[in-house]
Amino acid sequence: MKTYQITESYSVASLNLIEKDHHRLLPNEVLIKIKALSLNYRDLLVIKGINDWKPPVGRIPVSDGVGVIVEVGSAVTSLSIHDRVAGLFLPNWTDGKLTAEKLANPLGGKVRDGLLQEYVVLNEQELIKVPAFLSDVEAATLPCAALTAWHGLMEKDKIQPGNTVLIQGTGGVSLFSIQFALMVGAEVILLSGSEEKLQLASQMGVNHLINYKRLPNWEDEVMNITNGLGVDHVVEVVGGDHINKSIDAVALDGTISIIGLINGFTGNINTAKIMSKQIKLQGINVGSKEMFNKMNKALEINHIHPVIDKVFSFEEAKEALTLLESASHFGKLCISL
Repeated sequence: MKTYQITESYSVASLNLIEKDHHRLLPNEVLIKIKALSLNYRDLLVIKGINDWKPPVGRIPVSDGVGVIVEVGSAVTSLSIHDRVAGLFLPNWTDGKLTAEKLANPLGGKVRDGLLQEYVVLNEQELIKVPAFLSDVEAATLPCAALTAWHGLMEKDKIQPGNTVLIQGTGGVSLFSIQFALMVGAEVILLSGSEEKLQLASQMGVNHLINYKRLPNWEDEVMNITNGLGVDHVVEVVGGDHINKSIDAVALDGTISIIGLINGFTGNINTAKIMSKQIKLQGINVGSKEMFNKMNKALEINHIHPVIDKVFSFEEAKEALTLLESASHFGKLCISL
């Protein structure tokens, strides 16, 4: 089978496409023929060897993918041949609160190979069936971006009809956040530096659109839109010092979910305002299998389709990752096998 491996150059351009064999199945393992993959910003951190995401040379990257089971181990009971499944980003997190043990062993990262390969072997407990109404490409977007958005807004924040939600950017997590917020009847305010992307978001049903390049003090506009109250929830994908703007835009007793690190891994944060406004500042790390099952049911009931920007072939994986680096896309970038 063909697979991509990270080289000692740690760059997208130097990814190595090789032929290799998969190992023989253990009793609780299944062999999956990968049908589609979805790319995330985290994949770039791994491939480029950034900070704690740096893997050993030879690691197979990419966490999110969907495939069809073509062989099962002798002790497999929960899955069958022909089942369509996705790998869990955090395979050890089945349910309950996050622990150090559940956080270990994520797919396609520092300690474990990912799915940028034609076939993959995984334990049956590390997989989940995906909604039948979604295409392979659509279903491949669920394990990281969709589940992270679901975790932040639906599990942690428990947003309600009439809540106001500020969403930053139009990456995968942001677009899923829009869909989930609108699903429950929340009012969405969206930030983007692109008029074209803002207009695409308006077609999704977003009423309040702010171009942060035209309005660099966008937090003032958020306060105007909310009649001086601020928003109930912020999906913070920029990170760093940018969090201070979210602090200014959030309401008293509001919540800021930190999901992205685009602006850096550290920042000078106004802790006095966090205290005086009684803000809940929370980090969100993907989600559990239990959350994934609840999200799948919501997707089916509401017939929500992920937003896809472009689909590449397996041989065009480097081109897809290069486009991901540019951040010029609207919706998920995917690979179809």
